[in-house]
Amino acid sequence: MSYNKEGYSSTWEPRDPLPESQEGAKTPPAMSATKGGLVIFTANSNPSSRELGRRIAERLGVELGKVQVYQEANRETRVQIQESVRGKDVFIIQTVSRDVNTTIMELLIMVYACRTSCAHSIIGVLPYFPYSKQCKMRKRGSIVSKLLASMMCKAGLTHLITMDLHQKEIQGFFNIPVDNLRASPFLLQYIQEEIPDYRNAVIVAKSPASAKRAQSFAERLRLGIAVIHGEAQDAESDLVDGRHSPPTVKNMGAIHPSLEIPLLIPKEKPPITVVGDVGGRIAIIVDDIIDDVDTFLAAAETLKERGAYKIFVMATHGILSSDAPRLIEESAIDEVVVTNTVPHELQKLQCPKIKTVDISMILSEAIRRIHNGESMSYLFRNIGLDD
Repeated sequence: MSYNKEGYSSTWEPRDPLPESQEGAKTPPAMSATKGGLVIFTANSNPSSRELGRRIAERLGVELGKVQVYQEANRETRVQIQESVRGKDVFIIQTVSRDVNTTIMELLIMVYACRTSCAHSIIGVLPYFPYSKQCKMRKRGSIVSKLLASMMCKAGLTHLITMDLHQKEIQGFFNIPVDNLRASPFLLQYIQEEIPDYRNAVIVAKSPASAKRAQSFAERLRLGIAVIHGEAQDAESDLVDGRHSPPTVKNMGAIHPSLEIPLLIPKEKPPITVVGDVGGRIAIIVDDIIDDVDTFLAAAETLKERGAYKIFVMATHGILSSDAPRLIEESAIDEVVVTNTVPHELQKLQCPKIKTVDISMILSEAIRRIHNGESMSYLFRNIGLDD
């Protein structure tokens, strides 16, 4: 555990080398071993969002590039790059603040500024990819993550480093290389080192949709698995996503009888049940994003009723919007563990149950390997498709 200068709550730092990526006696090159022509910028105008960039630059043994990013009086974003990037590999680190749309514009404007300044390559480092939940068609909406991918490529991005995309298929929206890193080795290491009796734990999926991720965690830790089934009806139901429009009307004269479309039986979810034994056990709920905590709170209450005596929530991206910290503090959840892909220091001050795992190690190693033209496969050793 470590404390920063402002006295914020601690961030758990995993040990070196990267967990589950060891190559026997062969040790990877030092992270600071970078050749010339590397420039690292942080695109955030919000000071609280630049901490990750400072950690990465410190691990690489370089100074952050000189740049000014700020908002004009009329809320326009202005970027002033204050050093030459001609012919260099530029890495732009952008973490998503609460004002997500300003965050996106800061990144796009900085990428375009580097492109017009003749940078050799422009690599975006977005640990959390914004709008990643809007990667499927809903009602008469749009696939916003596809739009965002097109904007980034058009602005001049040549490579993207991200972590735990909400849906791995989002990589197909880009026409540039995308490295989708995983946080699971760090979360697994946290479970093994910070939960003393984790052998008495069971990995829980709060819905059948997250069962594959829970199974992957359970297999690594050699633990049992439980799945909560029977949630309240969500926005993906046939009744609210637009697929019932126009209304289905039986009109035998309108179409040929042989072309009549059969009517489907409406979906009905059963009462909430827990598939698996959690009585007298530690329940560890795993997911990729924790933002709206209502489903996590409902899962925690269900597990408590079934006899779980401790409840942990593990997620990669801790967005924790609105009054999520207060709800977590008042809930049956004992601890929420997230990584620092998204800045959440204010939420930690409001809720001591929130713990942070530092993932700057894997991001800095990815930057070093891309800059030096080395293989990225080392960072994906023993990583399952469902992590």
